Amino acid sequence: MLAYIKGKITRLSEDSVEIECGGLGYEALISHPDRFKLEAEGKFYVYEVSGENEHYLAAFSSKEEKDVFLSLIKVKGIGPKTALNALSNTTPELLIEAIRSNNTSYLKKLPGIGAKAASQIVLDLHGSLVFGTEKGNPKQYDEAREALKALKFKVKDIDEVLSNISLPGASTEEIIREALKRLRSLKK
Repeated sequence: MLAYIKGKITRLSEDSVEIECGGLGYEALISHPDRFKLEAEGKFYVYEVSGENEHYLAAFSSKEEKDVFLSLIKVKGIGPKTALNALSNTTPELLIEAIRSNNTSYLKKLPGIGAKAASQIVLDLHGSLVFGTEKGNPKQYDEAREALKALKFKVKDIDEVLSNISLPGASTEEIIREALKRLRSLKK
């Protein structure tokens, strides 16, 4: 079983990446194409999906994202493609926080996740994931993300900055202010 691939991205599309490593090209489905750059070298955490009618790799930019994916596919009714689609619209931190706080409304906003699946995710994963620092209400982080997108910041930068902000008890406005400071420092 493959754990990761170190190599260079030779092709990038809206849902997959091709990684050249040791003269071989590995194609993998991805959740966040905006986190990858053509011709970039890097370490890609991968998972091999092998089923009766499918065989492919899924690649992730971080070990944490891969771990959340692995947890999601253990949930009854959630397959690898549904898990990838869901992760494409959130960060591992926000997803974990939504599960921890029983926020099925947040989970239902993710592609492929309906009311039944959201409830099943909370039921199966609540308390079983290793939760990082208490971040606060995921709804506020989601609102901050949407506000920053409206201000035309890159989604990749927004997700990176928000994943590193931990302000329990903060308002949406406070989260946005902190994110703006960090986003401005990225541009320098």
